[in-house]
Amino acid sequence: MDRAAEVKHEFWDGIAYAMAGASLAHNRLVRNLLVALTQALAGSECEALPSDQRVRVPGQQRYLYPDVTVVCGPPELEDGRADTLLNPRIIIEVLSDSTEAFDRGQKFEAYQAIPSVTEYIVVAQDRMRVDQFIRGANATSWLLRPHAHGSVEIATLGIQLPLASIYAGVLA
Repeated sequence: MDRAAEVKHEFWDGIAYAMAGASLAHNRLVRNLLVALTQALAGSECEALPSDQRVRVPGQQRYLYPDVTVVCGPPELEDGRADTLLNPRIIIEVLSDSTEAFDRGQKFEAYQAIPSVTEYIVVAQDRMRVDQFIRGANATSWLLRPHAHGSVEIATLGIQLPLASIYAGVLA
């Protein structure tokens, strides 16, 4: 259904939810993240993908559209249509008042079920604040690293993203 629809839908336990439009601040943050990641990952086996990249949660009836997805190595795709990614490495969501509880709760739990995900990053749009969740060595625990200044170090990718670059043109 989503492939034929004119608008994107996230699929959650058998129910399709239409995706709402985003604020200017949200779109600027996504743009800044994509630019910073693309520059930092140049020459590596990893690439940053925008919010039109659908991600499937294995073993669940869930198809989601993260704001930014990083995949490393050859993308694993669900079928020959090349539109549903199975092996994201990093998932980034930009928070809003209406989505924050879901993004930090049920959506984060769903992303934890994807074995290839090593980090989940949530970005506030109303203040300079990035929360980075890093999968532990036992694969079931997650370490929280909050960032309000400086840079976000993504050790699994060997890169740093300065908060000033992420928030450029966003906060007045």
